[in-house]
Order: sequence, then C-alpha cells, then structure tokens
Amino acid sequence: MGHGNSKSDSSSGDSADGNSKSSRMRRLGRRLRPRPNSRHSRHSSSSHSKILKEEDFAGIALIRIISAEMKFKDKWLACISLGEQTFRTHVSDQTDKPTWNSGRKLLLERHGAHLARISVFETNRLSRNNLIGYCEIDLLEFLCQDSSSDTEVFDLLDPSSASTIVGCISISCCIEDPVETEKTFVRRILSIVDYNEDGELSLTEFSDLIDAFGNKLAAEKKEEIFKQADRNGDGVVSLDELATLLAIQNEKEPIINCCPVCGEVLKVSDGLNNMIHMTLCFDEGTGNQVMTGGFLTDKEASSGWMFKLSEWAHFSTFDIGLRSGSSASHILVYDRRKKRLVEEIIDRKIVLSMRAIYQSKFGLGLMDNGAKEILRSLSEKQGKKMDSAESAKEIPNFIEFFKDQINMDEIKYPLEQFKTFNEFFIRELKPAARPIAFVECDDIAVCAADCRLMAFNSTADSIRCWIKGRKFSIQGLLGNETCSSEFANGALVIFRLAPQDYHRFHFPVSGTIEKFIEIPGCLYTVNPIAVNSKYCNVFTENKRVVSIISTEHFGKVAFVAIGATMVGSINFSRKEGDYVKKGDEFGYFSFGGSTVICVFEKDSIKIDEDLLENSARSLETLVSVGMQLGVSVKKQCNMAPPNFRNLSL
Repeated sequence: MGHGNSKSDSSSGDSADGNSKSSRMRRLGRRLRPRPNSRHSRHSSSSHSKILKEEDFAGIALIRIISAEMKFKDKWLACISLGEQTFRTHVSDQTDKPTWNSGRKLLLERHGAHLARISVFETNRLSRNNLIGYCEIDLLEFLCQDSSSDTEVFDLLDPSSASTIVGCISISCCIEDPVETEKTFVRRILSIVDYNEDGELSLTEFSDLIDAFGNKLAAEKKEEIFKQADRNGDGVVSLDELATLLAIQNEKEPIINCCPVCGEVLKVSDGLNNMIHMTLCFDEGTGNQVMTGGFLTDKEASSGWMFKLSEWAHFSTFDIGLRSGSSASHILVYDRRKKRLVEEIIDRKIVLSMRAIYQSKFGLGLMDNGAKEILRSLSEKQGKKMDSAESAKEIPNFIEFFKDQINMDEIKYPLEQFKTFNEFFIRELKPAARPIAFVECDDIAVCAADCRLMAFNSTADSIRCWIKGRKFSIQGLLGNETCSSEFANGALVIFRLAPQDYHRFHFPVSGTIEKFIEIPGCLYTVNPIAVNSKYCNVFTENKRVVSIISTEHFGKVAFVAIGATMVGSINFSRKEGDYVKKGDEFGYFSFGGSTVICVFEKDSIKIDEDLLENSARSLETLVSVGMQLGVSVKKQCNMAPPNFRNLSL
C-alpha cells in the first residue's frame, strides 16, 4: 500500500463548521500499515493500535479521489471498484496533474469486500481508454489506523509491471459512525409523516408510517413500540427519542422488509447493513455524490463513446453471469480474494468467431462437415510453432496484452531463460507463491488450478445453471470404464484455465492414483460461449484424460483433464500407484486455455457456500491453486476458514 507524506487539502470537502456533513464523520484513521513485502509500499510506517475490529467493519465510507500526479499530460479519469460496484470521476483537463475532488459513499458490509481498487485511465482513445496506473487500498487497514491526516498519497503502479511506479494519487477516506447512521436515517424517514413539522409524532402519524412498510408483524406491535418511547405518557414522542428506539428495535426485529427507494428485499439477518443500504439509496441524487455509478468493472466505466454506441445498439453488454446467447460479449468473473468483479480479457476477433461457430446451428454444421479435423490439425501446427525458438518473440506481446493479469514477480525463472513460447506458457511459480489451505488437514479439499471456477452439488444443478449442451452427463464425461453409481449424483467442480493463467494443475485432495483412462475426442474451445452452446457438448466430446484418486475422506475422486483448441497435449508428472498430497503438482497443459473437472462421490463433500452462490448466478469465481474448496462430510476439520486477503493471485 504505497503512500507518501500526508498532506492536507482544503478541497477534500472538510469544513470547520461543526454542523457540516464531513464534521459529523468519525475519522477512524487514514494511514495504512503496509503488509510485509508489500509491493505498494514506498515508506515504512510505525504500527498503530486498531480501533475497529474486522467483525465490526460495517458502515458508510466516504471516499474522495482528490488529485494525481502523472508523468505526461493528457485528459484523465479515475475509477474506484469495490465488490460488484464501480464508480468513475469526470474527465480532467489536459494536464499532468489532474484534479477531480470527486467523492462517493460506499457500503461497507460485515465480512464483505474491503479491498478497493483505484484505476487511472488516459482518455485520448475513441473506443477504449488506456489504463495507465492503479493502486489497491485495504479499507479495513485504512480505517483501523490512528492518524490526524486528512489525505494519503498512494503510488500508482504500472499494470504491466507492479514494480514500476507511474505516478501518485491523493485519496481521503472516513467512515460514518454506524449508530449515528441509524439515527440519522430514522429521523429522515420519520420526518415524512411528521405532518405538522413540529418535531413530534402522534400515534396516528407513527401508525401511518408502519402501515406503509407493509410489515404485518410490526403493524401488530406498533402501539407497544410507541408506548415504549412515550415515557411521560403525553401521547407524543420526539423524533430523537423514537429514532433511538427504532434503531434498537430494528436490530432485534426489522420492521422494514424492503427498501422504500429501490424496492430491494432486505436481509432479515442484518439490520445494520439494511439501514446503511437504505441510507445510500436516499442519498442518491442529492448532489453529495459526485462520482458516476452503475458500472460493474473499471473497464466498463472507462469505455469511450464507441462502446456506448455499441451498448445502445445492443451489440455488446456487461452483465453479471454469462448469457447463453450471442450477447455474451464480456465475460465477468468474481475475484474471490479481492471480492470484486473483474473482466476477462479476450481478443474481440476471437469472441466474434466463437459466437459464429458455437452459438448457431449453421456454425456447428460446419463442425460436422470437417471443421473438427481442421481444429485438430490447427492445434497440432500451432503447438509445433510454439515449441520453436522463433516463438519466444511472442512472449513480450503476450505479457503486454494480458497486463494486470499476469504477476511477473511470481514466476520462478527470469524471462530470458524461456527459449520458446511454450516454455513460458507452462512456467513454474516460486515455491511460496501458492500457499495450500490447511495443508495438514486431508479432510479439506483445495482448488486444483489458477482458474475461473464453477461448483455444483449435483449434475442437475450444473445443467440448469451453466452447461447447456443437450447430452451432458457424468457417464458421458467419465466414460463407461470409470463411471460408477457413486458419481452419478455427485458434486461437480469445473476449473477453467484462460490463456493468461498459470497452466500447471495440482491435486485437490490427498490419496492414491488408481488409474488413468485416455478418451479421444475433439478440440472445441472451453470458453463459456462454447460451454453455454445448445448445439455442442464440449466436456463430453473433447479429448480428455480421466484419473481416479482414492482418498480416505472423500472416497473416490474423478479428476478429468480436458484438452481444447490449441491444446493438443496433456502432460502428467505422476503415475498410477503414486500416493499424492493435496497441492502437489499433477501436470500441465501446453499453449491455450483448458479445463479440469473434478467429480466427487455423492454426499462426500460440502463445497464452500460462496462458490456455490456465485455458480447459482452463472458467475465464475476467480481462484488460485490451494484456496479452500470444501470440507469432507465424513470428517470435518475444526479450523477457521482461510483469509483470502493473504493469498496471492
């Protein structure tokens, strides 16, 4: 978390007026305490005592992007992403020192996202603005430190090389006291029915408010609640008295079932987050929030006018969860560690060709008329090309195209050591780059690859949410030789590797390899556009190798390595009869994206809830090797879940 010397800025929105909104904010500290070996830190910082616990991390944060200093002149815009929401500033003037002074209130949820990403774009492109620098701010650390400074300065890192600093940006952040948030909201909503505006409510006025919420249970108790506030028995209560009472009552038993502004159904389990949600909705359109919202990723927020034109014409779309039709122009995945949406980078020409082939009967008709053999031949030729010494010239271009998605600091060997493109593609990582969750607990399964993951409790769930092929089945996937009744309704986990990913796959469980079965087949792409096609069955028609692992805690686990377009070979580093530990390397794929599928016996694993919830939304989860996948149903390890903020991706 890089920051320079703190400096005050009168444009940050603070005021000496004690009644101003900013002065009512409780400043919980703004100075970051850098984590050990943090790439973002320029200066060391003395430790500060925490005054906010992680379990209490809930409220409304006001983040203000003040200004930046860049290395060249241009027109600039900045975006902030947190969870599944992104906001952007206005575009600055032509300068190397842009000033935005743009603020936004953000919802901080208990156990929710708290790693905010600030991205800075140059805007001299017509269709696509160029990402120049970024920084990531852990809001929990940011707000847990004691400091008198109003502003922090963060290094902006080059997305192509995290060790290169391209500028700096000034940020201020403060959090509103949750108790004051509740009281303020209740005062605002009660004032709606204070018909004579005398600052007091009669029972009739209060009843009108409760009836408007539509909560029958609360309607039955409204007189009881009112009497608790009417301590002197004069038939009226002040707004402050009633606000305090309702805030307490809403924590015990919420009286508002849905947000009066946006209509969203509120979670019964968390009254504080509900109150904060409604406060943010009421604040919309008041002029207090300068940054523009409604975006899912910073790439969407930064897009130029040509993208907006294509959106208007329905040629492209940003949406959570992949659609099965031709509108699947942008693939969004949920980064598990950082708890936010990110866009998968795919060449636009490839997207168009995949739509033409896999999303139409005509395209798949070409496949049936010989194109399958063309794909196999193309993959073999491309594989040979990527093994040639000349292919090493493609490595820098590949890294540049996928900048911000390949961490060069994790690679075991320097770039000059790779003599061919394939040597770089199957690169090894440094030993500590992928920590294994609960490495000594064999009853906890882990993720098998750096990938986009989909997890389902049964085959039926996977077909309903993700796999649209007409003939997909576990028997078709595993083949007659390895398929057994235990796998028929078992859990299914799909690990999809994209070209930019680390392409070695690892064991998700500990056990003994019983056998390998090779199944010949096609080389369709494993991109979701093809997987979601109604006209082909990618997983049951592609070339694949099925291995059966016998385990103590999960029974038998089927591990299926699937080839794809440009992936002609699947290479294994272990053999039949080997005993393996979870997290050990199992093999690798050559050039191209590919997929691993694990099938567990029925009722043998309890998959982590966050993975299942995302999958039910047709939303892939970005994970890395060694992250927790699930726990054995037979014997569960008594350990806390891992902290994904400390894992590297």
